[in-house]
Amino acid sequence: MRREGEQGGARARDMGRWGIAYIFSSSNNTIIHVTDITGAETISRVSGGMVTNRDKDKGAPFPAMQAAKRVAAEALSKGITGVHLKIRAQGGHKKRIPGQGTQPAIRALVRGGLRIGRIEDVTPVPHDTTRKAGGRRGRRV
Repeated sequence: MRREGEQGGARARDMGRWGIAYIFSSSNNTIIHVTDITGAETISRVSGGMVTNRDKDKGAPFPAMQAAKRVAAEALSKGITGVHLKIRAQGGHKKRIPGQGTQPAIRALVRGGLRIGRIEDVTPVPHDTTRKAGGRRGRRV
């Protein structure tokens, strides 16, 4: 039986607050966006371009890692203890494999102190296809 003033049990305290981390990774950039569990309120959003000043490095693993560290610190300061991951590549008629910043970003989130729940791939896959840019004869160089 619970005494007055007690909240839930030990299990409720261990669960903490959960959020959703959206990781979009292409060859040009990595964007990490953490929201609350409903997806309505943004907790933190950082991209590879925000942590480096060289355009060619935005999609590289190291800026993705730095961005994930910054996101994890901000999420922990706002009370988020765990995240469910939704990983997205470009999709459509472009690449369906996430860029090279995805894995380091996930590792940095874990090292930053966040717990990882579910990992889901949310890359858009066309059921028929989308038309490629360039017209009927292709891109003329």
